[in-house]
Amino acid sequence: MSMILGIDEAGRGPVIGPMVMAGAMLDEKELYRLDALKVKDSKLLTEIQREHLYEKLITFINYKIVIILPQEIDDALNSDTLNLNWMEAIKSALIINQLKPSQAIIDCPSNNIKKYTEYLRKHLNDKKLQLIVEHKADFNHKIVAAASILAKVTRDWEIRKLQEAIPFNLGSGYPSDPSTITFLKEHHAKYENIIRKSWAPYQTLINSKKQKKLGEF
Repeated sequence: MSMILGIDEAGRGPVIGPMVMAGAMLDEKELYRLDALKVKDSKLLTEIQREHLYEKLITFINYKIVIILPQEIDDALNSDTLNLNWMEAIKSALIINQLKPSQAIIDCPSNNIKKYTEYLRKHLNDKKLQLIVEHKADFNHKIVAAASILAKVTRDWEIRKLQEAIPFNLGSGYPSDPSTITFLKEHHAKYENIIRKSWAPYQTLINSKKQKKLGEF
């Protein structure tokens, strides 16, 4: 039995909310089931299509979902030894070590695929595991596309839960969203636990407030 694992993430860029990583694993002989479902990269699907596929996928694949909260992301970026790519590699290794595939296919977040692969392998229990690490793996491999769907739907649900608990419009959480920027400006002090404080929009906001206070003297 040859078990193939795909790994992808969702929510790498937002200033609000978690990043989600997911691993989806299936016997190589069963991969045709992904074709039958018309699985594709989550970015090419509507929200309704993604959620429908999510419910189907979890009935027959092995999977692992990791939710990475803003504080952990900030800690990685403020660390002397970590960055966002290395944190992703460590989480990918966690998924691989738990699911124990025959082969893992990973959508690489780094421009330097060789260096990323070497760092990832250092954190694997099985140092000889066959790894395929490439850009656009979610587009090129259905099993990685399945992982991208699990990650994206989970991220969307996490944002939905936050929005239900907060009486102000969060927007999508992305810095390009005017609603998100408005929320940051008006409510960051009260809800700082859901904000990635190492992100530029938050840093710019805090620095401008500091400058304003200095100008008052």
